[in-house]
Amino acid sequence: MTKVDQKKFKTVVHGSFGQHFEKIKKTMALFISVGIEVIAPQSNEITAIKGSFLLLENEEALDPRYVELRYLHKLHQLGDNGFSYFINPGGYLGRSAAYELGIAQASGVPCYFSHKPKDLPVYVPSSHIVSPENLIEYIVTNNSLPSATQRQSSTNIHKLFQRLISPGSIVTTGGIITYQSKPSILPEILLVKTHKWGNRYSIVGGKVQRNERLLEALKREVREETSLRADVEDHIATFDQIKNSGYYKDYVHHMFVDFVVSVGSKRVQLNEEAQSHVWAPAEQALAELNIEPNAKHTIEKYVAMQIAH
Repeated sequence: MTKVDQKKFKTVVHGSFGQHFEKIKKTMALFISVGIEVIAPQSNEITAIKGSFLLLENEEALDPRYVELRYLHKLHQLGDNGFSYFINPGGYLGRSAAYELGIAQASGVPCYFSHKPKDLPVYVPSSHIVSPENLIEYIVTNNSLPSATQRQSSTNIHKLFQRLISPGSIVTTGGIITYQSKPSILPEILLVKTHKWGNRYSIVGGKVQRNERLLEALKREVREETSLRADVEDHIATFDQIKNSGYYKDYVHHMFVDFVVSVGSKRVQLNEEAQSHVWAPAEQALAELNIEPNAKHTIEKYVAMQIAH
């Protein structure tokens, strides 16, 4: 089978170890065979039982409550291309998997199911009930996860559900990455073209993680996305998402905090998030490139700052 391309997909596989562990192992093997990283469970062998809790290899001496919490913490390691997959033949999730589902949904993790859940009143978009094979085929073909679709009769339920599970606010930090070879030459800025923004250009940045300081988050994002070492300089702008930007959901309050970032090299090594990049003077970039609205707003602010100086 063809392997996934470009993006790094990760998954946590859920289900009743007591009833469906063989199916869980088979599903894990399918995901791994196409390059999807399974970050939990990390073993395919049950080696101990404590009460009603089944423990895997190297977990025998651990408190089951700690094992479950450690499992749930894997959800925060999934990243933008991560998802949870629930093995629930006959619609049965069980108590542990139902608890994990609640945490996954509250964390904004996309959740997919082998069968429609029947043992609890959970809302599941029809496109998220999909066999492992069909989910893999979709990811390999589209290099993305299936988006939520719902019947017309379920529209209000879907909207209410999204408002319930979506985070109230997301803070993103971004940088106008600048390089100036000589004082007499205009500085150039770095823009990256991404599928996320509909193949338009944008600036480098990303979400601020829990317990992470704003400037440290920006340095991390620059390093991860470009391999460049950044010095964060002036604050440019703080603003809510631009209306109709074409990507972020209207039920999430998305806030951008952008800075000027200087680097000492133009040797960019992109990760899987972007497909290409360009260096150009800021005013030229505004005039000639198709830039997504949020980044365009920040670049315009940056140009105004440069003129004022």
